Amino acid sequence: MAQPTTNIKFTRDPDWWRGAVIYQIYPRSFQDSTGDGIGDLVGITRRLDYVADLGVDAIWISPFFTSPMKDFGYDVSDYCDVDPMFGALADFDALIARAHELGLKVMIDLVLSHTSDQHKWFKESRQSADNAKKDWYVWADPRPDGTPPNNWLSIFGGPAWTWDTRRCQYYLHNFLSSQPDLNFHEPAVQEALLDVARFWLERGVDGFRLDTINFYFADKELRDNPALPKEARNDTIAPSVNPYNHQEHIYSKNRPENIDFLRKFRAVMEPYGAAAVGEVGDAQRGLEIMGRYTAGDDLMQMCYAFEFLSKTPLTASRVAEVLTQVSEAAEDGWACWAFSNHDVERHASRWSLNDGAKRLFPILIGCLRGSVCLYQGEELGLEEADVAFEDLQDPYGIQFWPEFKGRDGCRTPMVWSPSNDNGGFSEGRPWLPVASEHLALNAEAQRRDPSSLFNHYKGVLALRSKLPALLFGELEDLRADGDVLTFIRRHNSMELKCFFNMSDDRHSIVDAIDGWEFIGTEVGLADGKSLAPWQGAILRRING
Repeated sequence: MAQPTTNIKFTRDPDWWRGAVIYQIYPRSFQDSTGDGIGDLVGITRRLDYVADLGVDAIWISPFFTSPMKDFGYDVSDYCDVDPMFGALADFDALIARAHELGLKVMIDLVLSHTSDQHKWFKESRQSADNAKKDWYVWADPRPDGTPPNNWLSIFGGPAWTWDTRRCQYYLHNFLSSQPDLNFHEPAVQEALLDVARFWLERGVDGFRLDTINFYFADKELRDNPALPKEARNDTIAPSVNPYNHQEHIYSKNRPENIDFLRKFRAVMEPYGAAAVGEVGDAQRGLEIMGRYTAGDDLMQMCYAFEFLSKTPLTASRVAEVLTQVSEAAEDGWACWAFSNHDVERHASRWSLNDGAKRLFPILIGCLRGSVCLYQGEELGLEEADVAFEDLQDPYGIQFWPEFKGRDGCRTPMVWSPSNDNGGFSEGRPWLPVASEHLALNAEAQRRDPSSLFNHYKGVLALRSKLPALLFGELEDLRADGDVLTFIRRHNSMELKCFFNMSDDRHSIVDAIDGWEFIGTEVGLADGKSLAPWQGAILRRING
């Protein structure tokens, strides 16, 4: 195994994450450097200048660890090495070095709740009920009739239990049957995973995105989940056709024991000035859990729930509702906001955004209290790609087709240039087809066009970086007056009033701007006193 080029504990601002904008890179689909049709670490390094030019503070790289790729890297078989399809540890070291040269922090995606069934830990654990790792995974005897030990369901469909003929027991998997869940009640498991974090911190990473952070512990007694009333069900986490939505998952995840492990994880990061953002996957209690996991200064720095990743249209009243809930559930916590990622339909399609809305929404997310995650390609206005069934790779989509088409539509390759049918992503056949409608939105053309969506995002991020009230301030006086959302961001002597007209109509705000002066984002108020359709405006209190 290659050693890091330097053994560094970075001296950095421990609060660098607060208000940061994090750019998510899905490595399979970012840039291929070898012609095999799959993106890789060298490809990412070659494109870091583009990311830095956009004006973000950090990158989050989805898993690149050794894996059989049944779930495209979210099934890890070796936490401390790079899968050959993505390169080698030396390539990762070079990526870190270049990112730091450009002023970019690097966060990597740690999948701690489960491993691949090809991981050496599971291979040993399944051999017998009396080996050294016998309790490293969640094993259980069948019921007297041979059926699984309880009613828990897998997010990817079917029971969350698979029978193993070696141990003659069931093992738990909240996702694919090839992704067995680790047993966090076993202290040795916790320590092994903390060692994984230490390994990457020593290589220079600045933090982690923690996959399914609320799934780490399962109920020790393996009690049945209760049924969830029909009126309480929603498709925030799983598609509506998935029976997973019929349960209230109070025993298979969201366990109180998780808090102690998160404290241990934070303690490991502290000497490095590193930070973590946790993914809270829960349809009923996401914001509550986010608040609990980010409260105080000894847990996670940031978490994100799925309220703004759902299909519910983003209206002024919806935003106000969610922000109110956050203020109640996470008063002392810190949110990380996202509209798109690798698991959900791209928001331009999910919410059927027109061109005006595509320009308004980066202003909105840039003004929210919290940090921000942008997903590769959203700055280009990419919509969800239509991937034919025969081209599907995602097992989730294959399982629930055609009502749910899976996650491939948001994972198609980035479009860098119009140089070939693959948009400059690869000289070979891409692992997923490049959407033909994406080609005209390529990064090369947009970077040259001052009026492009890319340059609009760049301008919004540049303005945000200059306004401490947007980075660190409190959010106050939240209102939704019809289609117009307003709130105030306040930090020390700086006071900003933010307006968002989320409609096709012009709206007067003349009564709300006395004593305030316009400072952004692209053009002033439409006629000095009103908002044009889908216009956002940031005003600063005069003498503020």
